[in-house]
Amino acid sequence: MTVVVTNDVAPRTRGFLASCMLEIAPGVYTGPRMNRAVRDRVWAVVEEWHETLRQGSVIMTWPDPEAVGGQVVRMLGVPRKVLVDLDGMVLTCRPVVSEF
Repeated sequence: MTVVVTNDVAPRTRGFLASCMLEIAPGVYTGPRMNRAVRDRVWAVVEEWHETLRQGSVIMTWPDPEAVGGQVVRMLGVPRKVLVDLDGMVLTCRPVVSEF
């Protein structure tokens, strides 16, 4: 299952994703049988538009038994969280913000 989560992206990005995936919640798209070629093409389009518009963020993930944690994660934009590989596990952390 391929999952794409968007935040504050252009309407055309949402429309494009909705044309090739099921939007199960606002900004959340799923593709149960998306092969590598289709997934790479979808990502290339989204990536090109994001580079042009510099708006919002996009995360795409899918299972991969050979990847750390058993899944691949691609990100565009400014993610609120950072993914870290720790001894073969993928952990999510937030950057520390100083209050000074």
